[in-house]
Amino acid sequence: MDPGTIAGISLALVCIFGSMIMDGGNPAALIAPPAMLLVFGGTFGVAMASGLMKDATGAGGIIAKAMKAKPEPPDETIAQMVEFAERARREGLLALEEVTKTVENPFLKKGIELAVDGTDPEELREILDNDIAAFRNEQKAGAKFFENMGGFAPTLGIIGTVIGLVHVLQNLSDPGKLGPLIAGAFIATLWGVMSANIFWLPIANRLKRVAEIEVHHRELLIEGILSIQAGANPRIVQQRLLSHLSEKDRNRINAEAA
Repeated sequence: MDPGTIAGISLALVCIFGSMIMDGGNPAALIAPPAMLLVFGGTFGVAMASGLMKDATGAGGIIAKAMKAKPEPPDETIAQMVEFAERARREGLLALEEVTKTVENPFLKKGIELAVDGTDPEELREILDNDIAAFRNEQKAGAKFFENMGGFAPTLGIIGTVIGLVHVLQNLSDPGKLGPLIAGAFIATLWGVMSANIFWLPIANRLKRVAEIEVHHRELLIEGILSIQAGANPRIVQQRLLSHLSEKDRNRINAEAA
C-alpha cells in the first residue's frame, strides 16, 4: 500500500491542530457532534442524490481499493513479458497455456488466454481496450463521487453556520451564552472546508492517479501480449515496452540490466 495519502492527510491534521495548540486553543473544542453530523452526513446525502445509489454504496470499497493499490513496477512487468516471449518462441504460443494457471493479474491472464486461443490481433486489442475503458469509467465514477463531496461540504458547513447564527439571535437576551454559541456556529464552516480539502478532494485525486497508473500498466500489457502473439523476438518485445516508459524509468532499467 502506498502511504502517500494517509501520510499526507495525517500531516495536514497535525499541522492544523498543532497550530491551534500553539495559538493557545483547545482542539477538543472542534469536536462538535451537531456540526459534524450536519457536514458529514449532509455531504454524503447530497452526493448520493447527485449520482446513483451504487456510487454511494460502493464508496467504502472504492476508498479501500485506492488505499491498498500498489502499482506494479514497470521493470517487473517488462521482465515477465520478455520471459513469456522467450518461452513462446522456444516452445510455441500454446506453451503459454500453462503459464495462465500461475498468472495472478486477471487482465494479463485474459489477454494470454485470448492470444493462445488464436484470437485475431485486432479483435484481441479491441477486447482488451474495452476492458480498459470499462475500468476507467468505474474509477471515474468513484472519483466523481468524492469530488462532489468536496464541492458540497463547504456549502453544508455554511448552512450549519447559518443555523447556528439563528440560534445566536434567539439568545440575544442572554449575553453570557453568545460567545460559545457564535464559536459553535463557525465550527460547521470549519469542518465543511476542512473535510473538503483534507479528505474528499485528496481521495478523489488519489483515485484518478491510481486509475491513470493502472491504465498505463494495462496498455503496456496489451503491447506485450500482441508482440508475443506476433512471434516477436524477446529483445524487440523488451525495447517496444521500454519505449512506453518515461526516460527516467528507461535509464534506470537499463542501468540495472547493465
